[in-house]
Amino acid sequence: MAEVSEPYTSPAVTARLISVENAVPPNATTLSLGLDLKLEDGWKAYWRSPGEVGLPPQISWEGSQNLASAEILWPAPERFTAFGIENFGYHDRVVLPVQALLEDGGRPARLEAQVTLLTCSEICVPHDFDLSLDLPAGIGIDLNAGDLITEFANKVPLDPAASGIAIDTAVLTDDALYVVASSDKSFAMPDVFPEMGPSFTFGKPDIRTNSTGTQVWAKLPLYARNDVVPQVQITLTDGPRAVTATPSWSQEIPQPPFTLVKSRPDLSQIMAIAIFALLGGLILNVMPCVLPVLSIKLTSLLNQGDRPVQHFRYSFLMSALGVLVFMWGLAAVILILQSVGITVGWGVQFQSPAFLAVMFLVLAVFAANLFCLFEISLPSGLQTRLARSGARAGYGGDFATGAFAAVLATPCSAPFLGTAVAFALTGRPVDVMVVFTALGLGLALPYLLFAWKPGLIRMMPKPGGWMIVIKWVLGALLAGTAAWLLWVLSGVAGAPVAAFVLVMAILFAVVAAFPKIGSVTRTVSLSAIAIFSIAMTGSFTSPAEARQVDPNWVVFDRGEIPRLVSQGKTVFVDVTADWCLTCKANKALVLDRAPVADRLQGDDVTPMQADWTRSDPAISRYLESYDRFGIPFNIVYGPNAPDGLILSEVLSTGAVMTALKEAGLR
Repeated sequence: MAEVSEPYTSPAVTARLISVENAVPPNATTLSLGLDLKLEDGWKAYWRSPGEVGLPPQISWEGSQNLASAEILWPAPERFTAFGIENFGYHDRVVLPVQALLEDGGRPARLEAQVTLLTCSEICVPHDFDLSLDLPAGIGIDLNAGDLITEFANKVPLDPAASGIAIDTAVLTDDALYVVASSDKSFAMPDVFPEMGPSFTFGKPDIRTNSTGTQVWAKLPLYARNDVVPQVQITLTDGPRAVTATPSWSQEIPQPPFTLVKSRPDLSQIMAIAIFALLGGLILNVMPCVLPVLSIKLTSLLNQGDRPVQHFRYSFLMSALGVLVFMWGLAAVILILQSVGITVGWGVQFQSPAFLAVMFLVLAVFAANLFCLFEISLPSGLQTRLARSGARAGYGGDFATGAFAAVLATPCSAPFLGTAVAFALTGRPVDVMVVFTALGLGLALPYLLFAWKPGLIRMMPKPGGWMIVIKWVLGALLAGTAAWLLWVLSGVAGAPVAAFVLVMAILFAVVAAFPKIGSVTRTVSLSAIAIFSIAMTGSFTSPAEARQVDPNWVVFDRGEIPRLVSQGKTVFVDVTADWCLTCKANKALVLDRAPVADRLQGDDVTPMQADWTRSDPAISRYLESYDRFGIPFNIVYGPNAPDGLILSEVLSTGAVMTALKEAGLR
């Protein structure tokens, strides 16, 4: 029997240090050793590059005698999923061959191996243990140990020349790594394992072969990266074959050998999603971001009680059309961006400083107008023409009211909305148009209802002094919304930008209210102020900085999730943003209140917050991995839910507590 160390045993693994040589032969300068790991059922150990998370086995030889160096040879790994994350390693049994170089050939050697090992199943268990061997001078070979070490040494990847596999292309983009390899022998079960250091992590690859099977094309989604791109080392396995190569970077993205055709949803699925979108759009009307606009619309029409019924009908129809046209325009923009490879999401325009500046200026002007600081009026000639046009006057304003309500709806989310938007953004162009049309119809339903029954407007109280109060209340609501947008702008672009836009808005109001300025001068001045403030917003925007997270929460780190779960902890992830009103409502009404707040601060729970106020590719890719393109997004991970339990957009105390209980250790 070969020389074998005393074993280290645990419920997860039994480890031994083995040697082909029972003794050190005369003049021998090397020894063939092996770290023999027998893993229990369901347990895994990691490769030298563990994947998204994990730790490779490490051996320190400190204290050894007559040992110059020892190098681990790594057999080709297998891919396995732990906690929904891709990892590389071994199961059942693996021997890590070790090439040992002696300081003094032919002399006795004492080998002291301090091993650090991480094994994972439903949980991960770290191991630190010592193994030792004493090899006297002499002759003795054990063929069984030799066969065992040779078996795994033959699984160590070869270089391209010896393996018959060539890594032809490697291309790195912002969101993926592309690899192309070829071989004279057809590939049967290829897999790709990239190594670029701990700063680069990749998801499960999309692997395709050409018609003859002699070429492999692989696309690996990039989850995390560094600005400095190192040389890539790629290991490709194909059953018993394996190769490791370091190809040079290429620039042109390789095209796949064939295109995958997604299964098309049937009519019933499309109709169900359309109903979800319709309901989601309808619910948006009662959100605080939309309700003030609808209220202002109804109040303005009360001042026109002497108009014919037909006028009210057309007015509401034009507002409904404004909602639909905005939604159709948004769908068209999404399709254009998708056609050039840009991923978009619901409400992400609120990450744009210029967009926020425009919205703030518009709302500030409207609020100032409602507070009677100035009156917005058209030139007298145009007013005369509109007066002559009778009932058609003001329809352009009605259309703009509807479009404006749709714009303000985009930072909000509602039940059914997330499912519908995710279906649209991952589907065909027709799916995008169907969902956004249904969403627009839901948002426009109150306008359509009043268009169908204009008499409903008569049921509202007649104009009177109460309307002055309502006017001031609505002005306060718009001012509050404008203040919120300014706060969001401060988070997205920095406090100096928000202060600059506020000063420009005040200057706008002063110029608009100044009585001694001619109409032409006023129009030119106001236009110049608006254009200048929007144009300068991008120039003043401060670079992204680490934002302060609630001290009761930890900063989002996707790689930390499986590590925490492996320790038996439950992880609650909250993807939020300053511009997401539904997120703020969830936090105020559920997450910051007992009993949820108390449970999130428990020793076995880690609340993790991902702030998407500013664009963050890591958060975007995380959402995309769950086919989500908008927020709020809340998910609970735990030992009993390693892949996560996704919660509804609108949280409830019962749903959160139930998910935390189901995911945690029982």
